[in-house]
Amino acid sequence: MNHAGPVASIAFSSVLLSACGGNVPDPAQYGADPALPDPQKSLLPSMKIADPAPWGDQKPTVPQNYRITAIATDLKIPRQTLVLPNGDILVAEGRGGNAPKLQPKDIIAGLIKAKGTSSVESGNRLTLLRDKDGDGTYEERTVFAKDLNAPYGLAVADGHLYVANQDALVRFEYKEGQTESSGPPVTVTGLPSAINHHWTKSLTASPDGRFLYVGIGSNSNITERGMTAEVDRAMVWQVDAATGAHRPYATGLRNPTALAIQPGTDQLWSVVNERDELGPNLVPDYLTSVREGAFYGWPYSYWGKNVDQRVRPQNPEKVASAVPPDYSLGSHVAALGLAFSTSAMGAQFADGVFVGEHGSWNRKEPVGYKVVFVPFRDGRPGGTPVDFVSGFFGADGKTRGRPVGVTVDPRGALIVADDLSNTIWRVTPVR
Repeated sequence: MNHAGPVASIAFSSVLLSACGGNVPDPAQYGADPALPDPQKSLLPSMKIADPAPWGDQKPTVPQNYRITAIATDLKIPRQTLVLPNGDILVAEGRGGNAPKLQPKDIIAGLIKAKGTSSVESGNRLTLLRDKDGDGTYEERTVFAKDLNAPYGLAVADGHLYVANQDALVRFEYKEGQTESSGPPVTVTGLPSAINHHWTKSLTASPDGRFLYVGIGSNSNITERGMTAEVDRAMVWQVDAATGAHRPYATGLRNPTALAIQPGTDQLWSVVNERDELGPNLVPDYLTSVREGAFYGWPYSYWGKNVDQRVRPQNPEKVASAVPPDYSLGSHVAALGLAFSTSAMGAQFADGVFVGEHGSWNRKEPVGYKVVFVPFRDGRPGGTPVDFVSGFFGADGKTRGRPVGVTVDPRGALIVADDLSNTIWRVTPVR
């Protein structure tokens, strides 16, 4: 029997979708010591999902003395981007995941969330964009590789292009200037893909190209499928690029959706999506340095040693070892992009990171739906986030875009993938 109709009716009679009340998290939740309210319990989380609308003649908003242009449209769910050494841009396009729903509330939430995503077919490909004359218009567009399996993370190192598909880390031979792959990819190592509740596999390479780091999300919110389903998940792998041998580098990271190496160091950083269904202001998504061997709490605790009482059996020993993250971005902003800036982005935005926030679904007042800049001081986050690209969620309550990956072009541009309008945006200082 088909239950989709009754379930959809239950969803909309059980959940009141309020009008837009702004998209600013509680300011007390920014930074190293966020305010954490008491957990809340409910049959269903509060929901306000994106209501898609076309951009028309509108554009996202950027700071004064910056301009934004759409350099590619009509893509097939662009997720992450990579600026190649010669300035070409690679775009990973696709959507994965195959996790069965466990409870009626999962079906309800899935139906509602789907209304705020693109209806375009998954590209399962890499598209290359080229600006041949350096004028900021990317007039050449080719399919670099096709028939991939929900590609997401991208990295170039030591003559290879690495791609983190949802089921495997693969590589292509790469020579500067290529516009399409010279052959099929070679598998470096398989990646956990059974169930694939969190399917995205983030990726970056060590500065010397010896190691690859792969972020692998959990298979649940808080172990509803049991711990067996979480083997090798909710962690960052360190992979030997030559052999494919891998080991856990850091654990307890519920969904590490983007990875980056801090320039001039070997320090790995990540943005992480935390757990749901504890209320609109729990648990903060975060930006953190990723310490080798560290445990960051999931599933047993959050923000260090705050125990999640829903998890059974509990594990006090693991909780005692949990490391608090470095910087809270606010609860449910859904951070999916991370890139360190350079001086070419202008003095105000020279030292820090850009974070792409896809936007909430489980709050009555939406948050995220923008790219923020987190300033650094002495190599660490050191101030309040600044809106850098906003306007994706409009004052009219319509959603025209949802940022995912962000990449800094060292020549002075921020590249933003928007997987709702299927657009790549380019933000540059006005000189």
